[in-house]
Amino acid sequence: MVAIPQPQNADWLAKVREDILEPDLPIIDAHHHLWDQPGNRYVLDQFLTDLGTHNGTGHNIVATVFAECFEMYRTSGPEHLKPVGETEFVNGIAAQSASGRFGPTRVAAAIFSFADLSLGSLVGETLDAHKAHAPERFAGIRFMTAHDDKDSFGTGQPWPGPAKGLLLEAKVQEGARELVKRGMTMDSFFFHPQMDDLIAFARKLPDLEIVLDHFGAPLGMGTYKGKRQEIYEWWKPKMAALAQCPNVHAKLGGLCMVPIGYEFEKQPTPPTSDDLIALQQDWYRHTLDVFGPERCMFESNFPVDKFGVSYNVLWNFFKKLTKDLSKSERAALFHDTAARFYRIGTI
Repeated sequence: MVAIPQPQNADWLAKVREDILEPDLPIIDAHHHLWDQPGNRYVLDQFLTDLGTHNGTGHNIVATVFAECFEMYRTSGPEHLKPVGETEFVNGIAAQSASGRFGPTRVAAAIFSFADLSLGSLVGETLDAHKAHAPERFAGIRFMTAHDDKDSFGTGQPWPGPAKGLLLEAKVQEGARELVKRGMTMDSFFFHPQMDDLIAFARKLPDLEIVLDHFGAPLGMGTYKGKRQEIYEWWKPKMAALAQCPNVHAKLGGLCMVPIGYEFEKQPTPPTSDDLIALQQDWYRHTLDVFGPERCMFESNFPVDKFGVSYNVLWNFFKKLTKDLSKSERAALFHDTAARFYRIGTI
């Protein structure tokens, strides 16, 4: 079990309240987590409280996509099937939500979990087991390859993540072809210095539908503290190159995570939606420019981003950011791209 911190900052977040903009706009939250650990619960009740849709105080979140977080793995059986426990766990929560008893939002209408692509073709067994336990919701996996030799988090130590260059390994690419055979998707999470790895991987597997999480996590702590503009200028052409791979989509969100380094959690009050416009809009606008709205989708990344911003303020930010786009472009960003990519309603 991975110990994941949960924000205990409700009073701090409540210091900034905003009226809900465009309350009728249909939204699919394309990326959030659920977990239930001792003293650290973020399951249906907690998530719905953040959304506010069950009592009419939030945005019009019609459906959500669960993002893997190493939760509820099995403790027995073959090692490569232990991650299937997460799909079993989340599919139960999705069934609760689908009953309608907890409000109109369909939480975890699509699920992506974990499977170890470095197993090569054997990973097909894991994928089939995931699908068997959530046939109407399981869409694919996330393969996390976050690696950094530097002090990424201000701890004085390198990040203890996976091996360097994992996406470039032949065995991993063999495993990824098992996703292609099954029409499944792959989310990719890593740190910004690894952008070239995903570009090479996406070119090698043009039939695999991939989504980049969190802009490639442009770090802002440790070695990277105080270098945000320098990193942004380096990152811009990398994103443009990645966008040349037609099989890659982009999730827009995740920049309020602690490792990104805005240090919102250290301020007297959380940011407003206008504060986020001033601080973060360049990352969003460049991604929209190079990918286009039809290949982008908004994500909350809750409760991880809850360390920095409230749910309602975050979605107000997204709405303000896109106020000058057409109706169809906004529909893609807030709903249609996620519905299509994760086949919500058709799985």
